[in-house]
Amino acid sequence: MIILGIDPGIADTGFGVVEKQGDNYTEIDHGSISTLKSDSLAKRLQELYRELTKLIKKHNPERVAIEQLFFAKNVKTAITVAHARGVVLLAAQTAKCEIAEFTPLQIKQALTGYGAADKRQMQEMTKITLKLKTIPKPDDAADALAIAICCGQTKQYA
Repeated sequence: MIILGIDPGIADTGFGVVEKQGDNYTEIDHGSISTLKSDSLAKRLQELYRELTKLIKKHNPERVAIEQLFFAKNVKTAITVAHARGVVLLAAQTAKCEIAEFTPLQIKQALTGYGAADKRQMQEMTKITLKLKTIPKPDDAADALAIAICCGQTKQYA
């Protein structure tokens, strides 16, 4: 099963593609889709949609796993992340991919067994699970790989 994990953001949207075979995971691709701060919101969202569409066509995932928006102190940031999430959902739905959404707590519990795991613990478990030599970079991509692994480990999607 091919799973595309997405860590949404307006400046940078992390992506991670994994293949699950039984209980084993293999990293296929990871990276970040960046948009220019100088561009309008509409143009940034269009660029995100265009790049996500290419990514979905390239890897043909069975599932697209996305992090749910969590409470943010900065309302402006939360709103722009919500816009990015909407574009991710639209791209996945248009491509007829099954969509799975996970809270940060669910992702942390799936990877570490501990809902309050810190970023370093998450990155280490992602590296170990995927049998990588180094922690994936950038951080948004490492988070996206963790989201994909969470999807693969969640009973209803396994």
